[in-house]
Amino acid sequence: MKNNPLIPYTLIMAFGIALIFFMSFEGAADKNSADGDHAGETAELSGEDIAQKNCISCHGGDLTGGGGPSIVGLDAEHIKDVALNGTESGAMPPILKNEAEAEAVAEYISGL
Repeated sequence: MKNNPLIPYTLIMAFGIALIFFMSFEGAADKNSADGDHAGETAELSGEDIAQKNCISCHGGDLTGGGGPSIVGLDAEHIKDVALNGTESGAMPPILKNEAEAEAVAEYISGL
């Protein structure tokens, strides 16, 4: 009786499929635990760090304008309101959900 040459390939394929399912479930579990580990991480950032992370892509590296208008020197309350709620036109979406972060960003930008 001769050995079937397809058996090793079939075993490798079955092992690969099982590994894909295992890694998918393991990765999903790791992602969920990682989200919980870093939930408060942005609260520790300064207003400058948060602005650099969230604002420069539209308002430019020095926040004087780019795709969006200059926001340097705007009123802190206005900046905080827009960061939390966006604008009525929808041109600026709300970017922050944490009021403490919004206050830090507003203080930083209004002081420029």
